[in-house]
Amino acid sequence: MDLPSKKAKQNTQKTEATGTLAIDLGNTTTIVAFQAEHNLQPRLLNLSPISSSLGQVPSLIWSSLEEHPKILAGQEVLDHKLAEQTSPNLKRDFKRFIGKSETKTDHLGLLTPENAGELLISKIWARIPKDLNIKRLVLAAPIQTYRSYRKWLHEVFSKFDIEEIALVDEPTAAAMGADVPPGSKLLVLDIGGSTIDLSLVALEGGEGKAAPIAQLMRFNGKDLEGRSSQALRCAKVLGKAGIALGGRDIDRWIAKYLLPDQEQSEELLNTAESLKCKLSQTVNPYEILEEHLVSSQNKQRITLSLSRKELEKLLIKRGFIKILTELLKQTLSGGRRNNCTLKDLYGVVAVGGGVQIPLVKSWLSEQTSPAAMISPPPIEAVALGALKLTPGVNIKDVLHKGISIRCWDNRTKSHIWHPLFVSGQTWPTNSPLEIILSASQNNQSELEIKLGEPSQGERYEVLFINDMPTLQSNLSKEITASWETQEQVIKLNPPGQSGEDCLKLEFRINSNSMLEVKGVDLRTGASINTIQLGQIR
Repeated sequence: MDLPSKKAKQNTQKTEATGTLAIDLGNTTTIVAFQAEHNLQPRLLNLSPISSSLGQVPSLIWSSLEEHPKILAGQEVLDHKLAEQTSPNLKRDFKRFIGKSETKTDHLGLLTPENAGELLISKIWARIPKDLNIKRLVLAAPIQTYRSYRKWLHEVFSKFDIEEIALVDEPTAAAMGADVPPGSKLLVLDIGGSTIDLSLVALEGGEGKAAPIAQLMRFNGKDLEGRSSQALRCAKVLGKAGIALGGRDIDRWIAKYLLPDQEQSEELLNTAESLKCKLSQTVNPYEILEEHLVSSQNKQRITLSLSRKELEKLLIKRGFIKILTELLKQTLSGGRRNNCTLKDLYGVVAVGGGVQIPLVKSWLSEQTSPAAMISPPPIEAVALGALKLTPGVNIKDVLHKGISIRCWDNRTKSHIWHPLFVSGQTWPTNSPLEIILSASQNNQSELEIKLGEPSQGERYEVLFINDMPTLQSNLSKEITASWETQEQVIKLNPPGQSGEDCLKLEFRINSNSMLEVKGVDLRTGASINTIQLGQIR
């Protein structure tokens, strides 16, 4: 699809402000904010007619199937009363499926989730005020699909004429959006429309430490030196965990609980969402609140009635609190590996619409005591925090999954998976990991580097059973899934003999999240040039 050239628009008019644009694509709401280069105060943008309020664009796309298709986005879909329809023309709830290997096309009609996301971004881009010169763009990505989501964003924004593009994971941006002192350590809970992310984040600086050298990560893989006088902090993620479950799933549970035999149309889910928001604000947990809708199909009046106490019981029954507890356990485990506990935290940051549910608030407060609760704007925090990470910051992250290499075990005479980097390890790596590989047979002419991602213990996944999001525990022994990349082969000259140490390899993860290896042949001293093995997650 053709996207408007920002530079072409700027050449025809005098621009008033040059700076950074932040886009936080959400499952229900997308946030758009701008910060001028010489102005420390960011601002949310009005993108009429697609904005529902300042800086907020509903994540909705209506794509007609007519000979001359018409595309509506955001508030336009609501204004035309199209969001209540159950139609393949309506695209919503698509962010959760972007970058997934299996796409729920039955829910999304003819457009793929990636198509719908690109259409929304193109509509947003076309509505950016003409007096803004977008020098750089910063985007937020979910943890669970970071690698594939990054690849999709690169494909989308390769068509945009922008000098600099940066990417940051959503929990890190949320921590920056809380505007806490340099050097602080935070626990961040982000419950969006389709995902839950928990992370421990350390902000650099404080105690007289110098500001980090500003760096800007681009999708083309190049690091840029800082181009701004702003002193920005470096964020380091100490531990994190996430799952593809969010506020829209709670809406489905409410609708199913109150009307088990009713088709879950968009208008019903929207009404359930309104009731959920009302219940999140009520003081009396036993007060029964109502929301009404008139079915567009049979004009029947439908009433949804629920108390906050009933909603809490429903969330507990569905396993929502249990999965939050498990995610917190995983996150704190990563924190302990980095010498960080709850007592070390400056506070707990809660963002996203789902954190406004009283049960979630009370659970979080109880589970994270004695850390203090910090409440930035729950919806805009990620976009505003992303602006603080630009125009340059050196982001140290952690591996969401480990990396293992397949090796020959001379003792068992079989191949085994040997860990290179474990889940929770920070990157970029400060020093390489050295490994010595031996030949597994006589006259071996080459060694193959085969990598995989290990997983073990109890994990939860979200399955759609009869169109209902259901949490299922996956308790299994360690499983190593091979990377979906071509195996690298290193020639042995001369050929190696069984059990002979042949190669010393050095593995490292660079600042572009690329796993690299170089080494030396221990027998001849010949160098092995750097090989890029693939991007980590």
